[in-house]
Amino acid sequence: MEKLSDKPAMRWTALVIVSVTMMFGYFFTDVMSPLEPLLTAPVEDGGLGLGWTSDEYGFFSGSYGFFNVFLLLLFFGGIILDKFGIRFTGIMSTMLMFGGACIKWYAVSRGFEGSVTLPLGIGTYSTQVIVACLGFAIYGVGCEIAGITVSKVIVKWFTGHELALAMGLQVALARLGTAAALSFALPFATMIGGVSASVALGASLLCAGMVAFIVYSFMDKKEDAASANTANVDAEEGFKFSDLGLLFKNPGFWCVTLLCLMFYAGVFPFLKFATKLMVMKYGVNQGIAGFIPSMLPYGTIVLTPFFGYVYDRFGKGATLMLIGSVLLTLVHVVFALPMNSVAIAIAMMLVLGVAFGLVPSAMWPSVPKLIPMKLLGTAYALIFYIQNIGLSMVPILIGKVNQANTDDNGIIDYTQTMTIFAAFGAVAIVISLILLSLDKKKGYGLEQKNLK
Repeated sequence: MEKLSDKPAMRWTALVIVSVTMMFGYFFTDVMSPLEPLLTAPVEDGGLGLGWTSDEYGFFSGSYGFFNVFLLLLFFGGIILDKFGIRFTGIMSTMLMFGGACIKWYAVSRGFEGSVTLPLGIGTYSTQVIVACLGFAIYGVGCEIAGITVSKVIVKWFTGHELALAMGLQVALARLGTAAALSFALPFATMIGGVSASVALGASLLCAGMVAFIVYSFMDKKEDAASANTANVDAEEGFKFSDLGLLFKNPGFWCVTLLCLMFYAGVFPFLKFATKLMVMKYGVNQGIAGFIPSMLPYGTIVLTPFFGYVYDRFGKGATLMLIGSVLLTLVHVVFALPMNSVAIAIAMMLVLGVAFGLVPSAMWPSVPKLIPMKLLGTAYALIFYIQNIGLSMVPILIGKVNQANTDDNGIIDYTQTMTIFAAFGAVAIVISLILLSLDKKKGYGLEQKNLK
């Protein structure tokens, strides 16, 4: 019986369905990023402000990965994926996304009194911030597990076919969600009724994404039934703790993991502060400032599939990751310089978009070349887990750095902030060079094409 994945129309349909789910997820992940000017505006002004400090906003932004990092939930999510399969894990994760989003919407849609002092000297934050963080952390667990699930879905349907192109298109749609959030969340909030309006929109999209994944689950069941091992493909590929050595002893896998940590630490946390950077340093009007950072994901919508196509047809995956890391570093170095030209800011966002197209298009399709299918969910989970350390800690660090570099007039000096981001890029360059060398020595095939 012919597998559905051997039919182009069916595998591309499956890709579109799961990609839409993640697109809505990425919209919600960044829906608050352009709202920082509203979040930090004083409540007593009578406008839409919530009165958060820069430190509170940074803590909230980092809360996305708290449960993933400190409770190891993302790592266990990978084990669940390899143990119980795509359908169970995907539905569970989309339900967590929607539930966390509802808590976050509840937090920002009503007033709270008092504050909460966290242990270990972490800080004191308003009750509203703490409740919003709780929702965002629950959502973060669901979103990251959904991400590794979708990655395994694509490998399942596209191995031997257009794997890098498919992953590139999925990333492109995810970036479309990010771009939409950066572009329209602030104008929508201003016109409709504040921060809670944009968050409610994002939660509604997540509900639709949950339904979309349920629809995909029926296709997934038919694909398993049509495969050679009809009993239970996912169960037969089940996780064994003894197999962890294949991950822990693989230097190429660790290079990809650390590259992911450094590269994404220089991109996603930056985006969360980029709108205010445009306002403070480059004098862009607050109402349209989010459109400049949105150029980054808009650019990757085209570039990520293109570079994926290049990887499929011609190889050079490790080289693509190196070039992207160099461009990332260049961009942050320029942002750290005392130049206030809006034209330069726009140009650097476009260059960063190229970097953001290069690295993911090569990095994610390279993992199946390093790790067998039966451990792929756990491998992606471990990569995403370590990535979440950066996504959690870096925004907190940047929030505190921005707070320390704010003058009496509320103006932030971003020199130190952008130097930190440039350092992440420099480390990514070193890791990329090591990975390129390892590929030549061990023959991972990262420089070889994907199409058979």
